[in-house]
Amino acid sequence: MTDNSRSPSRHARRRQPDAAKPSLRFTPTAWAKLWYFCHRGETEIGGFGISSADDLLRIEAFITVEQQTSLVSVVFDDTAVADHFDDQVDAGRKPEQFARVWLHTHPGRSPIPSATDEATFARVFGGCAWAVMFVLARSGDTFARLRFNTGPGGEILLPVSVDYDAAFEGSDHAVWEREYQANIHPEPLAAPNLQINDNDLWLDDLDREAGFEFPEHAFDEEVML
Repeated sequence: MTDNSRSPSRHARRRQPDAAKPSLRFTPTAWAKLWYFCHRGETEIGGFGISSADDLLRIEAFITVEQQTSLVSVVFDDTAVADHFDDQVDAGRKPEQFARVWLHTHPGRSPIPSATDEATFARVFGGCAWAVMFVLARSGDTFARLRFNTGPGGEILLPVSVDYDAAFEGSDHAVWEREYQANIHPEPLAAPNLQINDNDLWLDDLDREAGFEFPEHAFDEEVML
C-alpha cells in the first residue's frame, strides 16, 4: 500500500484547488516574496505567514525574522521572534493571523519534511489549536499540512495555490533585498546537528497566548533537507 501522507503538491502557483476543500492560498505578492527568498541564497529560509483576518488560510504576507541559516538548518533569534509578535499585536492582528503558519524553504528539489522538521513542528506549534507547516523547494514543488491539536486532533494535506482573485501589490525586490540582508545570516556548511533539545514548548498552553510569554530559544530549529 502506498503512503501518500507526505506527498507534496507540485508547482503550487499553477494549481487551482477544489473550492469545497480547505487549501492554502497565497496572494501573488506574498508568493513572489517567498519565491525570491527561496532562490536568493543557497540556504534554507524560515518565516511566518500573515493570514487574512477573515480567511486564515489565505496568506497575505511572508515575514522573516533575524536568523542563522545553512543548507540544512534555520535558527531564529529569540528577541527577533518576540519583536515580530509585538509588532503584529500593535498592528491589530490576533495570534491566529501571525503565529499559526510556519513557512520555510528547502534549497534542494524536495519539499518533503524531514524527521527534524516534524519534531520542530510538534515542539513549537504543538500547543496551538491548529497550525500549518509549509515547505517550498527550489524546484517549485510544495508541501502543506494543517494539523489540529484540540479534541481528538488530526491533520490533512492542503493543496496550495496563488490567489489572483483580489487586487494585489506589485513586487519590490529592493525592499525584499534589504530584508534579506538584515535578517538572513548564512553560515558555512557544517555537519548537521541532529540533536533536538528539550526546550519548553512555544505557545505550549492556549491560555498563555493572551500574555505572549515566550521562553528563551523558543524557535530554535535544526531542519534537515
